[in-house]
Amino acid sequence: MPNSGNKFQLIYIFPNLFTAASAFLGVISILCSASGQFEKAAIYILLSLIFDGLDGRVARLTNTTSQFGAEFDSLADIVAFGVAPAMLFYFSVGHMYGKIGFLLCAMYVVFGAIRLARFNVMIGVNEPSVFIGVPIPTAAVVLAMWILFYGEYSVLKGIEWVLLVGIGLLSFLMVSNIRYPSFKKIDLKKAHLTKSLVYLVILFSFLYVYPIEAGTALITLYLGYGLVRGVYTFCVAKFHKNLV
Repeated sequence: MPNSGNKFQLIYIFPNLFTAASAFLGVISILCSASGQFEKAAIYILLSLIFDGLDGRVARLTNTTSQFGAEFDSLADIVAFGVAPAMLFYFSVGHMYGKIGFLLCAMYVVFGAIRLARFNVMIGVNEPSVFIGVPIPTAAVVLAMWILFYGEYSVLKGIEWVLLVGIGLLSFLMVSNIRYPSFKKIDLKKAHLTKSLVYLVILFSFLYVYPIEAGTALITLYLGYGLVRGVYTFCVAKFHKNLV
């Protein structure tokens, strides 16, 4: 019987190991950025995203969700998806712009922390099918893919200001009220199973052949979709208000 009690305690540690791995990879990414290994730094951020996605799912599957796990997850996220991408941006591009680069990197981290805090206090209130503002892991992936794309094509050298505007936009979108679709609860009906499978095969084929280009395009389209949808919703609401 004493052993069963120990096993019960150990099972609560299991999902937190994934959270710890996510934070660990975030720190490794920061060190890679500081040493100029930008491709490795971006890849570590993407790997961190995988572990971050697993911890919550493992906790729900093993019925080991806890307040400690939720708090630990947020602290790990600020390292892996806040500080790590900000350092990647600064060492690769931001340092070229002096104080502006400093400011935008700091703003990204601070706004990311605000996004996490707001998410934590609104758990159970938000619609499960949407995110209010860009989630910080998504923002981190966007930034990582942009840096990978920038490093892949030398023709982009000289237009680093576009990335500067991009990180400012990402910071704003994280704390905005713009709604982004969530894929956590996708209803895969049997009638659409074949069609969904075909789309996924095509998608993964492009990702396999052109991982950087296809990944950058997909995540940028997702970002743009929410922004365009938000502007459209605002304009429609404004129009109806004027009519009344």
